[in-house]
Amino acid sequence: MCKRQAGTPVASGDRMSRLTRALRHRNYRLFFSGQSVSLIGTWITRVATSWLVYRLTGSELLLGLVAFCGQIPTMLLAPFAGVIVDRRDRHRLLVITQVLSLLQSLTLAVMTLEGVISVPWLLALQIAQGVINAFDTPARQAFVVEMVEDRRDLPNAIALNSAMVNGSRIIGPSIGGVLIAAVGEGWCFLLDAVSYLFVVASLLMMRVPRASQPSAGTRMLDELRDGWRYLRGSVPIRTALIVLAIVSTMAMPYTVLMPAYVDGLLGGGPNTLGTLMAASGVGALAGGMYLAGRRSVVGLGRVCMYATLTFGAALIGFAVAGSVWFALAALPFVGGAFMMQMAATNTILQTLVEDRMRGRVMAFYTMAFFGTAPVGSLLAGVAAERIGLRWTIASGGVVCIAAGIWLAARLPELRALVRPIYVERGILPPPAVDTGSKTL
Repeated sequence: MCKRQAGTPVASGDRMSRLTRALRHRNYRLFFSGQSVSLIGTWITRVATSWLVYRLTGSELLLGLVAFCGQIPTMLLAPFAGVIVDRRDRHRLLVITQVLSLLQSLTLAVMTLEGVISVPWLLALQIAQGVINAFDTPARQAFVVEMVEDRRDLPNAIALNSAMVNGSRIIGPSIGGVLIAAVGEGWCFLLDAVSYLFVVASLLMMRVPRASQPSAGTRMLDELRDGWRYLRGSVPIRTALIVLAIVSTMAMPYTVLMPAYVDGLLGGGPNTLGTLMAASGVGALAGGMYLAGRRSVVGLGRVCMYATLTFGAALIGFAVAGSVWFALAALPFVGGAFMMQMAATNTILQTLVEDRMRGRVMAFYTMAFFGTAPVGSLLAGVAAERIGLRWTIASGGVVCIAAGIWLAARLPELRALVRPIYVERGILPPPAVDTGSKTL
């Protein structure tokens, strides 16, 4: 085979086509475009909600409590939602959840603009959004497989989705900070409500074949137990979810405490908050593009391990930052490492799980990623008032480093278990077994 000449335009074209190969699929392309707009609105609302709570109360504890209320329904309902996702039409379920999210944001906008919003109402609306997310997230994750007909493009689709989420983290918080300072939080919520129209429209434009739904003759609890037994019986899936749950519980709360960090330690305002969150998004976007450019799932276990270690170390650096510039230097590593850990875990699960269990396993992924966060958010709020912001954030980083070391010790065993599964499903060719390639 002839060697390609270095520096030719073909190399650049090949690289770009590899980065965006999942966009060849029409349904995924529609989903990607609609979500790109909607997620910007979501991040605007996240910044505005945190700032509104801190403006009304000045309390780190209430920052943690509001986040807890928005996330606890996911932890409680996600396993049952996973059963429903495996039983029902995922496309139709996503349309319903997106419309309900639009109505929730619109309610929040109207109440804030009318000046009647209060902390109890915020808690109630956060709980409502948490219930919606409990069904939306596993349905969204499971539906990716239906949008991408060629399974070889699935890792790229997951990585592009993560890049899209984190690209919105760059734009959304920046817009949110400017809007909060200029016109207040209510207009941020209204803009978010409008952005949902784009994702609803993209879902309605899809051509999705009507899939035959599995029989719902068995009881939900029996199907839930089957999913739990499947999870417990798969050491690679179980290990990946344990590490993700530890990272989410102990480290994600830094975003919850960000308003107090900006105001109390850096002396900044909403623009500073938006800038710092955008810096985290820059790193996350870079991490997403790295994963999107990977040729296969081989080596993702090492990616998870290194990302967990890097995230912990960067979080400690962010905790001890004494200036905005130091924080800006640390946050791209925080955002990039966390995104890579989360997206690599998602890809590993999607390529290992059987189709009949996909909704339930992705519901457990939702629990590990979002569902454990409320406990961490509440603990972070309590700890910040007891031991201070710096120690609270830094301790999460230490725990993440310990989790990364534990994962590194288990990688040889996990490689031996995953390699034959990938060979059986055609993800790896049989020679990979003989050459001893590092599957994870």
